[in-house]
Amino acid sequence: MKHSGLFMQPLLTIRDLSKAYGDIRACDRISFSLYTGQVLGIIGESGSGKSTLLSCISGDLTADNGEVAYRDRADTLINLTTLPESQRRKLMKTEWGFVRQNPRDGLRMGVTAGANIGERLLDVGERHYGNIRSEALNWLTQVEIPDQRMDDLPQTFSGGMQQRLQLARILVTRPRIVLMDEPTGGLDVSVQAKLLDLMRSLVRTLHLSVILVTHDIGVVRLLADRLIVMHQGQVVETGLMDQVLDDPQHPYTQQLVSSTLVP
Repeated sequence: MKHSGLFMQPLLTIRDLSKAYGDIRACDRISFSLYTGQVLGIIGESGSGKSTLLSCISGDLTADNGEVAYRDRADTLINLTTLPESQRRKLMKTEWGFVRQNPRDGLRMGVTAGANIGERLLDVGERHYGNIRSEALNWLTQVEIPDQRMDDLPQTFSGGMQQRLQLARILVTRPRIVLMDEPTGGLDVSVQAKLLDLMRSLVRTLHLSVILVTHDIGVVRLLADRLIVMHQGQVVETGLMDQVLDDPQHPYTQQLVSSTLVP
């Protein structure tokens, strides 16, 4: 089900977010809103600024200007750009999640698969060992990892299995917003397809709000409701996913779409 957000307050509002490196404007006054249950895709070629934008939204990078306003579970509006670091970190462990392109950056490689999931439950106050282990096992099953691998280290897993474990680690706390940075990058085509099917199922089942950064139009076609096209640090086109990809208006978007159609 598509969510237009016409009759809802935005869950997340980005206003005039900017980040420069010397004379290079990686993000130039970016503004948009994200609504509950919506998947917002951000596409563009390498160097377009999309990953920098995601890092500024998460707080991994400090924006030069602009505001990231989030409405939390208590319906309190929070400005993440001025939020103390300790509170931002807590938020990222509870109400937000970040799926990294390289799952090794989103996992603790020195602890077991079950412990990776259990750590997030500890962050939200769960202390009962039996409950933690049971919930970890439940999530391993949801992301199609055999339960007998629960006590194995992530470094013994394939790349696709590591990415599925990262999803389980993040989703166990039922976050309200999930940021995804090229989540299928570096995986072979068959593994990508299986992971995308799983992600689509989880997004719809859990009613997740997602910001998905990718250069792959096939990924946004499968997952996104709305689309933002970035080029040289600026938003050049935005709208419903089908409208943007089937009837692109900006020359850069037309170039992106046509390049995917060439055999």
